[in-house]
Amino acid sequence: MGKYKQLSIEERSVIQAQLTLGFKPSWIAIGLGRFISTISRELHRNGWIKAKAPPRHGRPAITGKYRAVLAQGRAESLSTKPRVERRLQVGNELWQVVMYCLRQGYSPEQIAGTLKSVNADYPNLQVSHETIYSAIYLMPRGELRTEVIGWLRFGHAKRRPRARGEDRRGQIPDMVSIHDRPPEVDERLVPWHWEGDLIKGKGNRTSVGTIVERTTLFTVLAKMESATAAPAVNGFSHVLNRIEGQKRLSMTYDQGREMARHVKLTKNTGIKIYFADPHSPWQRGINENTNGLLRQYLPKGEDLSVFTQEDLDAIAWKLNTRPRKSLGFKCPAELFTPDAFDFRQHHAAIFSLQP
Repeated sequence: MGKYKQLSIEERSVIQAQLTLGFKPSWIAIGLGRFISTISRELHRNGWIKAKAPPRHGRPAITGKYRAVLAQGRAESLSTKPRVERRLQVGNELWQVVMYCLRQGYSPEQIAGTLKSVNADYPNLQVSHETIYSAIYLMPRGELRTEVIGWLRFGHAKRRPRARGEDRRGQIPDMVSIHDRPPEVDERLVPWHWEGDLIKGKGNRTSVGTIVERTTLFTVLAKMESATAAPAVNGFSHVLNRIEGQKRLSMTYDQGREMARHVKLTKNTGIKIYFADPHSPWQRGINENTNGLLRQYLPKGEDLSVFTQEDLDAIAWKLNTRPRKSLGFKCPAELFTPDAFDFRQHHAAIFSLQP
């Protein structure tokens, strides 16, 4: 009979009419194409009483107390009002605690963990991070909802469902795992090993390739016609081949489908490709951090196709000539091309200092 659906007002009217005519519940179930248990539970929860045997004289007894309109109204009220009151509701004490923590920069997961730790003996004062997200996104549209969503780390207007269970992205042929990467790459003992990724634009329809050298933090941007395999190979090949061969030894990438033709990229450039584990951005933390810095120039929701390769080169140069604390306030360009980039001369022009 397929997936269960709630009884409709039409079906309830048929039930009432056929009960009045003396039909048995099992007959009604067959006529409606329903399980007998569905009909019997419907009658039981709406106060139906089986008619007694009719007297030998006089009018027959009327099948009692089932009314289609009342049954429909009860079903509709129960479908909108939860049987168990929600623990986290707008305005209650727990809600005030959650809102305060969000304003302080806590994530829903951090709030849930803290509440569980502090209120270990009081389960009614605990709440999961999924409950917090659900409560926020179920708020009616308006200024308050917009403000609360703005306190979240990413502030998405809609909740983005997370893939569950098996990874749906499919397997990339001939992948070499990050766990097979040489130890000197892991420890960043030797330069010229890179991390790569894509920055997506409006509606995920436009993208820019990003590559970051793991030791010097030197950044290269590649124009992409789209986020598919062939444009990715072409874009990355173009910018990598502008770099000296000895300075492009390997690149670590996530398992995005745009790298399905990584073998061709290796053939074009000589660079070895290693793949990080699914859902493990920390394995490419340098690239993830750099992508965050690049959002100053390539904002989310913008059409990235308007940027030419020359535009992207200029943006990368701004990043590469910016002093970085992790490099002892040296510039990536200073470390990557020490013979071609004069740090003092570059910054003397910016700050009007004497070289």
